[in-house]
Amino acid sequence: MDLVIRGARVVDGTGGPSYTADVGVHEGRIAEIGRMSGGRETVDGHGLALAPGFVDMHAHSDLALLRDPDHSAKVAQGVTLEVLGQDGLSYAPVDDRTLGEVRAAIAGWNGPGDDIDFDWRTVGEYLDRLDRGFDGEGIAVNAAYLVPQGTVRAYALGWAGRPATGAELDRMRRLVADGLAQGAVGLSSGLTYTPGMYATGSELTELCRVVARYGGYYCPHHRSYGHGALAAYAEMVCLAREAGCALHLAHATMNFGENRGRAPELLALLDAALAEGADITLDSYPYTPGCTTLVALLPSWANEGGPEAVLARLRDDVQAERIRHALEVEGADGCHGVPVDWSTIEISGTADPAHGAYVGRRLDGWESARRLLLEDRLAPTILQHVGDEENVRAIMRHRVHTGGSDGILQGAKPHPRAYGTFPHYLGHYVRELGLLSLEECVAHLAGRPAARLRLPDRGLVRVGYRADLVLFDPDTVAAGSTYERPRVLPTGLPHVLIDGRFVLRDGRRTDVLAGRSVRRTARDLR
Repeated sequence: MDLVIRGARVVDGTGGPSYTADVGVHEGRIAEIGRMSGGRETVDGHGLALAPGFVDMHAHSDLALLRDPDHSAKVAQGVTLEVLGQDGLSYAPVDDRTLGEVRAAIAGWNGPGDDIDFDWRTVGEYLDRLDRGFDGEGIAVNAAYLVPQGTVRAYALGWAGRPATGAELDRMRRLVADGLAQGAVGLSSGLTYTPGMYATGSELTELCRVVARYGGYYCPHHRSYGHGALAAYAEMVCLAREAGCALHLAHATMNFGENRGRAPELLALLDAALAEGADITLDSYPYTPGCTTLVALLPSWANEGGPEAVLARLRDDVQAERIRHALEVEGADGCHGVPVDWSTIEISGTADPAHGAYVGRRLDGWESARRLLLEDRLAPTILQHVGDEENVRAIMRHRVHTGGSDGILQGAKPHPRAYGTFPHYLGHYVRELGLLSLEECVAHLAGRPAARLRLPDRGLVRVGYRADLVLFDPDTVAAGSTYERPRVLPTGLPHVLIDGRFVLRDGRRTDVLAGRSVRRTARDLR
């Protein structure tokens, strides 16, 4: 054996009972489980749990993996695989025009990208870029990719708020099919973000038919997490059923005061669909506030035409007043149909350090928001304090639940979920509250996500599987990140391996870059 981990409590990712065993690793895979003699190297696992590496089902590391070889924000949590291309907006497939527009639109998620060589245009080329990583050595963790529907729409017809023509829909179908054939695992949408939100249900259904043909899944940030949230969830369930497509609900939650305590209604909707044979999973993060960009709150008509058109409307006093009325009185679709409560909006980051004084402050009204959007060119990120703890707890207990950080790594004061989601599950919700058993929780964080991604050799501690492994102390594991100090790394998690190589050892990041793109072999199943 290259490595033997001795006497660990094996929590294998199936949800079944844990057990004590030695685990042997050879040539990047789990080669033996049981009692065994020494290997070339040994690690003492006594007192530690050995689990499959965690899968972040909702990550925003699309550029972070290319700018930061360390990437301890995820490595130190035990994450060995991230799913990128989320919320319908990312950087492939694009042409030159679309790339520039998308970079501006999601600068708050990923930074402006001035430090990145965008030497790709297709999904396959982006995955190739991840494989090369830093000096051809790779990236910090593995990464899978969802074709982003909003980007596809921008590519095919721009940022117009209208239905697609037949020819434009055909072009979108081809772009989605090409991305899946090149290794993407599915399709994402951001249906409160432009231009994805302009798609009709029938347009989305047609794209999902393509996804179903290639054996992928649809991952929507649906049309509302606030007013009309249940109807928005039901739309996605019906759409996926009509398309014959697997469905994975992104950062599934029930936010805002009107949805307090209503998670059981959502779960009843899902249970009914599951009983009828639907293929549904979901992910969530174990915190109540949300995190997005400030510009995302604006009504969809104000975002039509792309970032430069938005800035022009904000400069115009008449248009700005229309936006204010939509936000504060009507309830903008970008704010989930709920009139904005500025006291819940906390600035978490700006692109220009000159605006750093805003960070950590709650906004005092529309004029402050307008001024900041203009001065920082739509880049500010926010925490939105609108969640409900009982809803969070109810959803994480569901049998199709998986873990996803939705971690935005940009900004001076990011959401602590970016650095703390996985140890927070294990420390707070497992050890302190007993809401999940350790075995159940690891299944939620590793086994079930790998099954959703249809990865045949990841997500379990099983002979023949890839040695993507995490060793942690169940008695001490905890998130270090807080709202006041969001970039503090977790404790009680000393070792992480990818392909049998230590990327975290004794709590310290090594210089190993073992991550690669994880491509599903997608073929047209017609």
